[in-house]
This record gives sequence, C-alpha cells and structure tokens, in this order.
Amino acid sequence: MADGASDDAVPDGALEIDPSLLDPSSGLFAQPFFLAALSWRVIACRRVLRPLAFAVLEVVDGLPEGPVVPSDPKVVTAMIRATLRTSDVAARLADGTYGLMLEDNPEDGAVWAVERLRRALATRPGGRSLRAGVACYPGQALTPTDIVQAAQAAFATAREWPQDRIEVAPTTP
Repeated sequence: MADGASDDAVPDGALEIDPSLLDPSSGLFAQPFFLAALSWRVIACRRVLRPLAFAVLEVVDGLPEGPVVPSDPKVVTAMIRATLRTSDVAARLADGTYGLMLEDNPEDGAVWAVERLRRALATRPGGRSLRAGVACYPGQALTPTDIVQAAQAAFATAREWPQDRIEVAPTTP
C-alpha cells in the first residue's frame, strides 16, 4: 500500500482506489464518483436487461424520542461493508446521507438488503434508527436522474415517520 493508505481489506487482485474519490469521514465513495458510476450502471443494465436498485438512507442516534444525531460514519460504514455484497456500491453523499447501488436487484431485493443493514445496526449498542428511500431501474425510473429523484422522494416520505422506515418509490406507469 502507498504511504498514508489504510490497511482496510483490499481484496486480492483489486486495484487501489484513488483517495480523492472517497469521502474522508467514512472511507466510502464520495458523491461525484458515485453518481457518475450510477449513470454507467444504468446504461449497462439497460443493455443487458437487468434491474438496478438505488437507495438513499440515513442512520441516526436518538429516534424515536429525543434529539436526533447522525450516527458515527465509521460505524455505519463498517456495517454497510459487512452487510452488502461486494458487487454493491456504497457512498457517503454530500448531505451526510448514504447512497447504495445494488446490482441486479429489483425493489423487493433492495428492501431486503436495506432491512439486513437496519437489523445489523440494531444489534450494535447505541439505539440507532435507519430511514431509507428505494427506487429501481426499470420499475420506478428509466434514467439515472429519475432514479435519484424517485429515491430521494421516497426517502423524504420515510423521514416523516418517527421510527425506522424503508419507503419504496411508486411504480411508474
């Protein structure tokens, strides 16, 4: 590894990732790279006729009562890495939320993936709550921009609830 690089498990044969592509507080991908990758993945999924799920989520301490404080990004990152498949891509978005790109997953698979993450976080001490919005290609949207907007709208609805909530964007006609 290069000087200053972390020893965090780089799989055998994997390329080292340029640190400028990563969020410094979590070690996950940063938003610009993540959204560019989403565009590429939607194009690939369209070509091979496979679904792709996109989720926006937040993990907070203090729900359902009391003040809400964002959970430690290192704890959330560790749980994301332990829970998701290696083919899935996670990022820390500019507003402090997290984005998940779940390969070959329709909405029910995406909900189960986020639910596994929620359960894993619930086993850790600290009283964390997870709220998420999920949208999928092609069920809820056909373009990367529409997928992000649909997931963000579902996330906004999930945030209206005072407890854990995973909300799925409505299906497009």
